[in-house]
Amino acid sequence: MPDDPSEPHSSEPHSLGELTMSVGPRTAPARVLVVMAHPDDVDFGSAGTIAALTRAGSQVAYCLVTSGDAGSDDLTVSTADLVALREKEQTEAAARVGVTELIFLHHPDGAVEANLALRHDISAVIRRTTPDLVICQSPARIFDRIFASHPDHLAAGEAALCAVYPDSRNPRAFPDLLADGLAPHTVPEVWLSAHPEPDAFVDVTDTFDAKIAALRAHASQTGHRDDLEEMIRGWLEFTAIQADFAEGRLAEAFKRVVTA
Repeated sequence: MPDDPSEPHSSEPHSLGELTMSVGPRTAPARVLVVMAHPDDVDFGSAGTIAALTRAGSQVAYCLVTSGDAGSDDLTVSTADLVALREKEQTEAAARVGVTELIFLHHPDGAVEANLALRHDISAVIRRTTPDLVICQSPARIFDRIFASHPDHLAAGEAALCAVYPDSRNPRAFPDLLADGLAPHTVPEVWLSAHPEPDAFVDVTDTFDAKIAALRAHASQTGHRDDLEEMIRGWLEFTAIQADFAEGRLAEAFKRVVTA
């Protein structure tokens, strides 16, 4: 799993398929960066979309702000062991939706701040991976579904948006990145997960099984949930109704932000 954001990413052009969205069919972006606070955040919120993207030919990378080192009530497990477990689980979950590039920033779980240090680290990843789309968490709180608005989620989303605009595109921001060979990069679009007012919905009916497989990989977090598949299906059915998709479809929701 890559954890050094200092070497620029490159890829050959390739044919891309389409996503089925509420706004109509859309050609998948060539490169996507997903920035999330914790291991499993992407899988609860967006794994169906990620599977659809990789199946359509998008190259997707994950940037995990923390390694989930506060994500267990079992105090007999050391922090180091918990970090190793959560990173292993996220790596396996990513593979189940077609993602093999993961970058862990190792900021402290439960204490994420949208400060210059985090903006710097995310900007470095953006400049290296040169994404056409960033998917991150919303900095806007959902009061009706508070668990989606963990303080780390809000801070990671705010920092990611600041890294997209203005930091990653500004050659005068973080001059050490430029000295390291990481040229400025402009991200044209961001999708915010868990936003209170979503306006872009992705049909994930055909990738639901991959989403569940990814979530099952997080055994430390989901192993106790015998009702996991039923619970997630209910969420996605409700979201599909919001999107005005046909009966029986499943969807994930985002707030689309044009950033270029």
